[in-house]
Amino acid sequence: MSRPVFHSVFADEINSYLNYKMSSGYKANSFCVNLRHFDYFCIQQGIKEPVFTTEDAVKWVRKKDTEATTTHYSRVNAIKQFLMFLSRKGYDVFVTRDIKFKPTEFQPYIYTEDEIRRYFHAVDAYESVRNRKDAIQYPVLFRLLYCCGTRINETLGIRKQDVDLENGIVKLFETKNDCERYIVLGNDLHTLVKQFAEKCFYLLNDGDYVFTTSNGGRMNGDGIYEVHRLFLQQAGIPYLGGGKGPRIHDWRHTMAVRSFKQMMDAGMDMYVALPILSTYLGHKTIFATERYVRLTMGIYPYIEKKFRSKIEKVFGEGSGI
Repeated sequence: MSRPVFHSVFADEINSYLNYKMSSGYKANSFCVNLRHFDYFCIQQGIKEPVFTTEDAVKWVRKKDTEATTTHYSRVNAIKQFLMFLSRKGYDVFVTRDIKFKPTEFQPYIYTEDEIRRYFHAVDAYESVRNRKDAIQYPVLFRLLYCCGTRINETLGIRKQDVDLENGIVKLFETKNDCERYIVLGNDLHTLVKQFAEKCFYLLNDGDYVFTTSNGGRMNGDGIYEVHRLFLQQAGIPYLGGGKGPRIHDWRHTMAVRSFKQMMDAGMDMYVALPILSTYLGHKTIFATERYVRLTMGIYPYIEKKFRSKIEKVFGEGSGI
């Protein structure tokens, strides 16, 4: 992947840190997402000098309402290593402590068919005086999240050169676990992406991001979460808060559940369906896909009745639905 451009007061040191990690055998894309968040945070906080105070650290460590436990854990602990790097070089920075990973009993929110229809009606009707491009890029962006089950950061990381308009294939580079993969667009989404490209791609170089802010920069996940809350409100879908969603990431959960159900209803063998879904979602093993299988069984009892014995053979007993 191409290295992002950093803009904060720590930009030069972020690049030095990436060079150091890469020379040690690490891949840059395993660090870039968290470093980009930190870079944006420093700009938001108005940090003009290469100093990271205790007050800055308190704000950085605080878990966001829209942030998953795993994301919070990864973000804080990864940047601690960068802060230690800065400290060793003599910078006046407060090095944060590691935070412990706390497993939760979190249950994803699965959108109903009626909620999906209302939500995308709000997306398609959206207009912005701040960025006129939003009216044509949001319908594409949010359909990628739902129809293809992409994560928000890997969606925002799509560049012009990653989109094969002729064949309707998009390559994802900025992915979790370094699992670069391809997604295939359905006919309707393929048509929508081509229409979007006709209106916007002529303005872009091959290495430019396709989803951009009004000044042409890469869109930020926090801004997408804000407009997501607006779409929920306009669609009449209650926002529960407290990590209960509905979150943007729940589009991925919804896609996975509906896809597994569709494959089962079509008569596909479960042992064939599982690897397909796991690979498409970018999971390293089918065991990472277990939660979606059990979610599907919990929502659709007839699938549980039909496939429970096979599920237990694959994943083992005792983990319950």
